[in-house]
Amino acid sequence: MQTLQNAKRNLRSSASQPVVFYYETEIGEIAISELNGKIVSLFFSRSRVPKFEVELPESEVLKEARAQLEAYLKGKLRIFSLPLAPLGTEFQMSVWKALCDIPYGTTASYSEIAERINNPKACRAVGNANNKNPISIFIPCHRVIAKDGKLSGYGGGISIKERLLRLEGVLI
Repeated sequence: MQTLQNAKRNLRSSASQPVVFYYETEIGEIAISELNGKIVSLFFSRSRVPKFEVELPESEVLKEARAQLEAYLKGKLRIFSLPLAPLGTEFQMSVWKALCDIPYGTTASYSEIAERINNPKACRAVGNANNKNPISIFIPCHRVIAKDGKLSGYGGGISIKERLLRLEGVLI
C-alpha cells in the first residue's frame, strides 16, 4: 500500500480538524484521518472527504494505521492496536464498542449486537449506527450480517465486505 503522491490535509485543518491521508490499497483508495494522535475516520470514497487539501507530512499514527491496514489486508494481522476516537452519540458508541468485540473470522447479526448492548428491540437502530461507523475495518462493521446470514449494506460496497469476510475465512 502506497501513499498517493504526497500527503494531503484539509485546508481548514487545525487542532480541531482532522488530518486526512489517501492510500492506494488492495481494495481501492482509502482515506484515513487522525485528530490529536487518534484515528477518527476511514473512508472508501473521496466523495465523503473534504475536497480542499494541502500537502503536509504524514503523522506517525497515520503511518501505523497504514502499516496495520496493509498487514491485515495481506492476512498477517488479526487484531488492530490503534488509538481510535470515533465521534458519535452514546448509542452509536455502544454499538461500535460491541463491533470491536466481534472476533476476527466470525460474524454477528444486527439482533445479536442489539442483545449485546442490552437493547434487544434496537435492531434497526443498530443497523443505522453500523452504517454511521466512521472507522470501517478498524471498527469491524463488515462482520455484521443479516439474521438470515445474508450480507447487507456496507460503506465500501458489498463486494468489499465480501472480500474482507473471505480474507477472515468467513465466506468460502
